[in-house]
Formats: sequence, C-alpha cells, structure tokens
Amino acid sequence: MGAPAQPAPRGFAMPRPAAGEPAGTAPDDVESRAAGPAPLPPDATVDLGAQEQALRIAALLGRLDAEFVGLAPVKDRVREIAALLLVDRLRQGYGLASSRPSLHMCFTGSPGTGKTTLATHMGELLKELGYLRTGQLVSVTRDDLVGQYVGHTAPKTKEVLKRAMGGVLLIDEAYYLYRPENERDYGQEAIEILLQVMEAQREDLVVILAGYADRMDTFFRSNPGMASRIAHHIDFPDFTLEELLRIAGQMLDAGQYRMTGAAREAFAEYVSLRMAQPRFANARSIRNAIDRLRLRQARRLVAAGGVIARDDLMEISAADVRASRVFRGGLGPGPDGPGD
Repeated sequence: MGAPAQPAPRGFAMPRPAAGEPAGTAPDDVESRAAGPAPLPPDATVDLGAQEQALRIAALLGRLDAEFVGLAPVKDRVREIAALLLVDRLRQGYGLASSRPSLHMCFTGSPGTGKTTLATHMGELLKELGYLRTGQLVSVTRDDLVGQYVGHTAPKTKEVLKRAMGGVLLIDEAYYLYRPENERDYGQEAIEILLQVMEAQREDLVVILAGYADRMDTFFRSNPGMASRIAHHIDFPDFTLEELLRIAGQMLDAGQYRMTGAAREAFAEYVSLRMAQPRFANARSIRNAIDRLRLRQARRLVAAGGVIARDDLMEISAADVRASRVFRGGLGPGPDGPGD
C-alpha cells in the first residue's frame, strides 16, 4: 500500500493498486509522467482486503444491505457490477488489458420497489469506483424531455443531459417517450439525442431506464438502437408481506414511533388486505399508510386532551390502524385512497 495514487484517465479515479513496496521517486521527465505509472511486476500481489477503495466500496454495499429490505437478486447484480469495476482497476494496475464497460441499465418492476432509491446508491457507488465524476442522480419523465412544438424537444433534452453529466440520469416510465400512434409526437427526437449521448459520452454518464417489464420490452422492440445500448437489465421483485412489515418497522423507527402489540397484529392484517386491493404500490403504499397512522394518532391525542407524556407521542394504537377503510373492504379515490 506504499505506492502513491497516480493520475488516471478521465472517469477512472481509482488509484493503481499497490504491492506493499516503498514508494519510489516520481519520474521527472514530462514523457514519463504522461505515460502514467509503471505496471506492477508480474510477481507482485495485492491485498484486496487492505485496499482503501475496496473498503469504502464494501461500506457502501453494507449500507445497501442495511437500507434495502429483500431484493436479493438486485443486490447480487449490484455486487457483480462493483466487483467487475474493482477487478478492472486491479488489472489496469498490472498493465493487463482493461476496457471500460458500458453501464447503461434498465430497471423493471412495480411501483414502490426501490428503483429510484437504488439509482441514487448506484450513482454513489460508481463515483466511489471512479467510473463517474460526481455521481448525482437526475430523475426525469417524458415531460422533462419532450416538447410540445417543433424545436422545443432538443433544448429540453440537452438541458437535462447537461445537468446529469458526471452522474446518473434516471428516466422513469421511459416507454412513454415512444408514441407511434401520434405522427406529430416529438418523443422520437428525444430518443435519438439520448442514443447519441449514451454512445458518445458513456464515460461521463450512466442512463437508467425504468418502468414495467412488459412495456419496456415493447419499447425495446420498437427501438433496437436503445436496446443495444442497455448492458444491464435488473428486475425488482414485489415485496413479500414479511418484507413489507420490516420496511414499516424501519420507517417507524426512523420517525421515532412504535406500535403496541395489538397494533402490530392489526397492521399485519391491514397490509395483507391492502396487497390484494387495487393500486397497491409496495413500499410506497406502506409509507403512505404510516403517514395516515400518524394523522390518526395526532387526531386521537388532540381529541382526548389532558396530560400527554412522551410515550403517548410515540405510540401507535390498534385503533389507529383499524380506522382504515381497508378493513371495511374499500378505498377512496387516488393511489391509496384518502381513508386508507
């Protein structure tokens, strides 16, 4: 670990792995400096566990495990991508052939399965690996890219790309960019600009397309140029009942709330019923349900009046849970209904 970090090509900030030998004197001539660090000798070894960058990456993956409930296939794919990029850095240190992989991705799955949240983590991880300069996430939909009249789409799309450079561009429900039934639609213009940038500037941008799997398949069949530029397809499964209850527990802990034993039983029943009803959106519906539990708790406390203790402010009761319309077999209008 004694060798100093050396300048790397644009987009590759990871330092050359050290072989545990004392640092040598940097070359003085300009030609040597331009050539970069000399490769490690063939018999040199690298302690991967001691690599500072590897340790930081392990910490990021640990956060991914801690913050994401379930999603085992998704986490495995992220680990594979991280391992590929880290090993590629190590190969570069030995002077072995090393090519920059394309990391444009497609995230498919139902609403509320963590696609946007993972895209944020992916930006941080790729920045740490030296693949991206800044790692910020820019999340957009069709309306952010496509104009309503001639000459409006190109400036909108290019402005979004400018903001995303150095990081991750997430296009949610990307299939809405393509509307073949409307001859005057300008979505195809946005797609063509995206294709050019995804190829020409892939060293400085990762594009993630997100949406339902069947609609994304149709989109790719209609736009083979886009399909050929997507290297990684990651499907986000729906959460199980047990996983949703763990997610609810995390949300309550973060907000410093807790349920009584009876409330936990009622909430498990609530989630089971809600999963079978229309417009269920996985973790998003759980978050909405927690927000409504807070509203009911607050209404109950204010209506009761009198002296309130700290524990009262933290406790969610079974009555707070069972006040939901879900137990009466229906929801109001909207994604989860106002009385959910």
